[in-house]
Amino acid sequence: MNRTLLASLLSAGALVLTPSIAAAQTAAPPAATSEANAALTPAQEKAIDEAVTKALAHSGVPSAQIAVARGGQIVLAKAWGKAADGMPAKPNQPYQIASNSKQFLGALILKLRDQGKLSLDDKVSKYLTGVSGGDEITIRQLLSHTSGLRDFWPQDYLFSDMRTPVKPEQIVARWATAPLDYKPGTRWQYSNTGYVVAGLIAEKAGGAPLWAQFERELFQPLGLHPLKLDDTNKPGFPQGYHRYAMGPVVTATPPAPGWLWAAGEISMTASDLARWDIARLHRTLLSAADWDEQEAPTILTDGSNSSYGLGVFTKTADGRRIINHGGESVGFLSQSTIYPDSDVAIVVLTNADFGAVTGSVTTAIADIVMPRDLPLDSGEAPRTDDARAQLEALIAGKFDPAAFTAHARDYFSASVRKDYRESLAALGPLTAFEPAGKPKLRGGFVNRTFTATFGNRKLAVSTYADPGAKGAWEQFIVMPAED
Repeated sequence: MNRTLLASLLSAGALVLTPSIAAAQTAAPPAATSEANAALTPAQEKAIDEAVTKALAHSGVPSAQIAVARGGQIVLAKAWGKAADGMPAKPNQPYQIASNSKQFLGALILKLRDQGKLSLDDKVSKYLTGVSGGDEITIRQLLSHTSGLRDFWPQDYLFSDMRTPVKPEQIVARWATAPLDYKPGTRWQYSNTGYVVAGLIAEKAGGAPLWAQFERELFQPLGLHPLKLDDTNKPGFPQGYHRYAMGPVVTATPPAPGWLWAAGEISMTASDLARWDIARLHRTLLSAADWDEQEAPTILTDGSNSSYGLGVFTKTADGRRIINHGGESVGFLSQSTIYPDSDVAIVVLTNADFGAVTGSVTTAIADIVMPRDLPLDSGEAPRTDDARAQLEALIAGKFDPAAFTAHARDYFSASVRKDYRESLAALGPLTAFEPAGKPKLRGGFVNRTFTATFGNRKLAVSTYADPGAKGAWEQFIVMPAED
């Protein structure tokens, strides 16, 4: 899903995109680390426990499941909080990793290429008919988010259509036949639709259902035991939670079956995702050349660096070279980050789609197990005055339907507006409202994030809007911001 929150997730706590990263700067197999050197010290474990406990208490996020790998082994696997009412969080419970699933599809397609079943430069029309730009879009462009296909789920909430089950072909028929958002290869724009198309191609080329291929080619060789995300949306598994502005934490209603599929259909433990990261760090399962190809940032037609490969980001943050991805499903967030120069991987999973805990805890753990070098950065975004006015109106109990899209009007039910009004008004006057990043295109909308300050309390405001100076707001989500 990923999503406005993805802006923070993908950045793992405000990670900074660095366009100057060279495509050749991919991870090399790390040097061997002794077991004694890999293990965390008691002081490091205590510091991690304190950081996670503080983040959960500050945000209201019910639980976190975390795994840390160093030196080719898992050195921490622990869970905090509650996985569901009456169910404490444990390290062996599968959490929904959502868009972190994309790297698995990218890896599978690389294996299919190696088996001679497809080429990354094959056009979509070789496998599927009716897709906009199908005679021009390549499989590589689907995986690198440069196809131009419109994203079917840019929102950070369950929009009304998602209450009805869907099949991949239906998503393709509705969104992949819309006019392209741009000419393939000229821009980078996150597109879950592109991954649904890629999943259908993988099924045709591989001659088997997508999940069966995942099991055979990726999960079983590494001893991983994931489940399908739709199969974990039921009692006995971690429950997803949501929050409207600063209102009470409530259980989240999951989407109907089929919506995540190839774009994010995996549920797994943090330890299993860390084992996958170890395979990446040590260049096992896939060839080193395949891992390198997946991680190499895609270069756009104008020569700019997208910082995204075939299912993962490659970037630098705080002076560290990073390969990472985030994920969001309804009620869940995930973050998987590897540091190839330090032979470290950090996986943070939560059962809440608010609070930015995955990013802040990843950064905190990295600072505990590795030195911190460079400060974070930020940018500005337009339409700040209008966004502030909408927030102030919601605090005052006012809502202008004309300023919002049909999906957003459906989202802002009477109970949601009540949570916004009561929880935000209790914080006192809005003392500052500032952009927290540069605007980005996604799913035909413009994604902007802001920081709202109420005295000593800071909140994050995550928005999508139609293009243009007065484009209607598709999303206007308020959540705790990390201090």
